[in-house]
Amino acid sequence: MTYPLDPELFDQASGLVSQMTLEEKADFCSGKDFWHLPGLERLQIPSIMVTDGPHGLRKQGQNADHMGAHRSIPATCFPTASALASSWDLSLMETVGKALGDTCVDEDVSVLLGPGMNIKRSPLCGRNFEYFSEDPMLSGQIAAALVNGIQSQGVGACLKHFAVNNQELGRMYKDAIVDDRTLREIYLRGFEIAVKTAKPWTVMCAYNRLNGIYCSEHDWLLNQVLREEWGFGGAVMTDWGAANDRPKGVAAGLDLEMPSSGGINDALVAQAVRDGTLDEAFLDQAVARNIALSLSSQQRQKPSGDLDLDGQHDLARTAAAQSCVLLKNDGNLLPIVTSASVALIGAFGQKPRFQGAGSSQVRPTRIETLFDALSAEVANLTYAAGYDPVQSAPDQALIDEAVALAGQADVAVVYAGLPGIYESEGFDRAHLDLPEQHNALIRAVCAANPKTIVVLANGAPVTMPWLEEAASVLEGYLGGQAGGGGIAQVLLGHQNPCGKLAETFPLALNDVPCTPFFPGKNRQMQYREGVYVGYRYFDTAERGVLFPFGHGLSYTTFDYLEASAVNDTLKADGLLELQVTLRNSGPRAGAEVIQVYRDAASSATHQPTQQLCGFAKVTLQAGATETVTIRVEPDTFRVFDHGAQAWVLEAGPVKLRVGSSSRDIRLTHAINIVSNEVLSDIAKATGAPEFLSPTQNQALAVSDELFSQMLNRPAPTGEPIRPFHRNSSLAEIGTTWLGSKVKEKAMAGFLGGMGLEKADPTTQKMFEEMANHMPLRALILFQQGQTSFQQLDGLLDLLNGRIIRGLWRLIRR
Repeated sequence: MTYPLDPELFDQASGLVSQMTLEEKADFCSGKDFWHLPGLERLQIPSIMVTDGPHGLRKQGQNADHMGAHRSIPATCFPTASALASSWDLSLMETVGKALGDTCVDEDVSVLLGPGMNIKRSPLCGRNFEYFSEDPMLSGQIAAALVNGIQSQGVGACLKHFAVNNQELGRMYKDAIVDDRTLREIYLRGFEIAVKTAKPWTVMCAYNRLNGIYCSEHDWLLNQVLREEWGFGGAVMTDWGAANDRPKGVAAGLDLEMPSSGGINDALVAQAVRDGTLDEAFLDQAVARNIALSLSSQQRQKPSGDLDLDGQHDLARTAAAQSCVLLKNDGNLLPIVTSASVALIGAFGQKPRFQGAGSSQVRPTRIETLFDALSAEVANLTYAAGYDPVQSAPDQALIDEAVALAGQADVAVVYAGLPGIYESEGFDRAHLDLPEQHNALIRAVCAANPKTIVVLANGAPVTMPWLEEAASVLEGYLGGQAGGGGIAQVLLGHQNPCGKLAETFPLALNDVPCTPFFPGKNRQMQYREGVYVGYRYFDTAERGVLFPFGHGLSYTTFDYLEASAVNDTLKADGLLELQVTLRNSGPRAGAEVIQVYRDAASSATHQPTQQLCGFAKVTLQAGATETVTIRVEPDTFRVFDHGAQAWVLEAGPVKLRVGSSSRDIRLTHAINIVSNEVLSDIAKATGAPEFLSPTQNQALAVSDELFSQMLNRPAPTGEPIRPFHRNSSLAEIGTTWLGSKVKEKAMAGFLGGMGLEKADPTTQKMFEEMANHMPLRALILFQQGQTSFQQLDGLLDLLNGRIIRGLWRLIRR
């Protein structure tokens, strides 16, 4: 398959650009409509379609929106990213990617908008179900495998959201303040791996600002890092409505604004060229990339027959089963014997929550419930709802009914989790807890039947106050349309659980290192915890966790016998091959994920105690032994020196820790790094955060002085809400009397225009929160000129007390 911007294709596109007028070129800087790129018949440039993923195709018809309010065509809904990542299976990821690509080809879609690969900084992020991991290496490799699968079918993938987009509250305007080391090692590293490994056709920039500059006009981010350093050759597009200053964006490497602004921003681009504030060469380059993307669709093979929906459903079930993580299994209660009487409790058993809400929401081709899957094999199966699946309000009668059934069964299975209104795109979670009805239900059932298995449906970590009372716990995440079948395969022993957590489950929210700084204040998000994200913090601070990163049990056992290397020396231009011998010492065939962590205790600067540097998933028959080779590359050992603005490979001894999780290390192996590179004095002098004890009810402390050292500049204090401006939100102007009236009318118009009168509570809440925190300039662009920027500026004058000028602007229109 031709990479969209290979020299020949780019040359062809550039030749077409030379035949276009200025207005035509400006038009090619934005979408034709909500989902299509512009075409030009006289030059035979096709109009192509891009549409949402990433775990299925969300293709809409005429009534289009970015958030899932309107119905889309049926498509296979695979497990969400948080589930898929738990498989740690790159081969499976590529296979799922191929299926996604097949669906795109069948529906004539040229670019699938995914995968999302933002780091899970906080478990409160409402969109975490759509992201892979708290670890950049794991995120990067899984994303690369998915991209390879999608693009093998002649369809483009789109890495998103670039970059540092780790919360929903204020995501369209807040400023992420991140030091260079943390930015490079944590928040950009996964993107770097995926870009260099899989060569995605497109990258989607994030809404937010990064260190003071909107990502949509961030020259350092888009041109210097993405293109010049990493060699990205594709097109950069906005998230929907993310363009701030469109001419600045063109100069900074932003090629495509989506969706169409109704010509508003196109006219600004053309005018900027005319008045000399935008070099036309930048415009030509952006348009050439967009046209090359459109031309690449002509290389795609047309489908030879009907899409194999049955095969895709089977694959979705396999993916769901392999993504399940067995967290606990006291007394080997699992797997369930089919001759046992089983009480299935929990409304998710018949009305499953199998995906998240928002732009990734897929209309499934079918739904396979846990109740139906168990009914096919368990002769004596009973069912009680236990809770309302939408709101899960307290209801003792439902608990009493469930307890009565549980007490009469050999085994009780409680299928609990987070209703959609607890986590969604558009808003963040308020806490880590399950609904109280779910917690009370689990405790009551465990009291009635000690052989209780808890199955969880959630997109991110939750607390488990009943953990000691439950015999077994299976994390099913949001498993897609066949999630019920996949979970049943694990419960009944047809699939030996082999998933591993791609994120840490903390004991409490206050244990999470970013909690004191999340979701930010004064229009800023300060990333003061630095590189100490997830297990990098928990393992370094030796803080207790509910379940560690990489954890996952099996119905068999694995012995780690030996770790060795042919050459124990690693150089900058080489790699090290670590050989790990593993034996399946249990009674069943199964798969184990061998995890390799590095400990650079001799470093001249502070580093996390453990950092993932390699992994391999191995399937072994009972009694079998295999030696697996894991390639360890120099890049995984480099430190970003914020003083020298360079990656540094430090010389010295490094201990490789090999295990089944970050807290279950079975073997160690010492290696030596040979390098002439040395950290700068600035990097050496920058200290680590102060790790606090759990009794202090906080994870860590970072002073203004230390944060200034990390940033290599004074720590910013944020910005005031007033005076109001184009990037003020409805929520912000709503603090004034006039602003509250404008907000009320704008919210009603926005929600009414989406046709949300009969939407479910989660969708309504999502859109309300999004509209409430949307910048005013984005509302203007989404309206495509129904309200002008001049009118907006007049309103802002009134809000800021400039009455005469405001009225003059509004009257002049």
